[in-house]
Amino acid sequence: MPAAVLTEIEDGVLRITLNRPEARNSLNLELCDQLAAALAHLDEAPGVVAGVLCGADEFFSAGMDLKAFLAGENVWDGDEGRAGLKAIVTKPTRRPLIAAIEGYAVAGGLELALFCDFLIAGRTAQVGIPEVSRSLVAAGGALLRLPPRVGPGWAMRLALTGELLDAEAAVKIGLLDTAVDDGSAVDAAIILARAIGANGPLAVAASKEILVRMAGWDEDEFWDRQREISDPVFRSADAAEGSRAFAEKRPPRWSGQ
Repeated sequence: MPAAVLTEIEDGVLRITLNRPEARNSLNLELCDQLAAALAHLDEAPGVVAGVLCGADEFFSAGMDLKAFLAGENVWDGDEGRAGLKAIVTKPTRRPLIAAIEGYAVAGGLELALFCDFLIAGRTAQVGIPEVSRSLVAAGGALLRLPPRVGPGWAMRLALTGELLDAEAAVKIGLLDTAVDDGSAVDAAIILARAIGANGPLAVAASKEILVRMAGWDEDEFWDRQREISDPVFRSADAAEGSRAFAEKRPPRWSGQ
């Protein structure tokens, strides 16, 4: 049986592919457990600068596998030592992760994409959280992550109607970051990943950590917490190398230290 998640590293970019095309890359325990391992690899693998998450067969993901749900699989919590969706969407990766969406990213599939740092989609891709049409709740992060992206009104509308939007409409309300020609989402995501990877890895990781964590800080707290995260970067060898390379008009050589 083929792996439910495929990984490939090229030029510092880890491509992670959801690989259950026969089930529209829906999320069961097998896929979630393998995806959790792939995301750990994203943060741990030497030389990797960013990741791209996509789906096989031009379909991102149809969300939770309802057949697995009816069979009693605990896709959210996991079981028997296997990670569920909770272990994924509640723990942001340290390195940047870009969702490359083709076809459909709906229900838990969109929640998986919203877990990523950037969302790029083919123009005719469809996105939404139609759980209410099955008397389910979008409990995998959409109700947390949609309001800051699209505002409370659109978040409420998407959650209560279950309607789907095409990529260009989703970009207009801020749900997606970029719409590109169909079939080119992965290529666009890789270009973005490489642009990020050209920068200092410590600075990238610290900037992401601040942006992810700052939602729970008030303004006075922000400055102290930001300093805790950013000060070690300013003291790093890479900070000195970046300044030296600028002065010498040459590309920097990052050590990650």
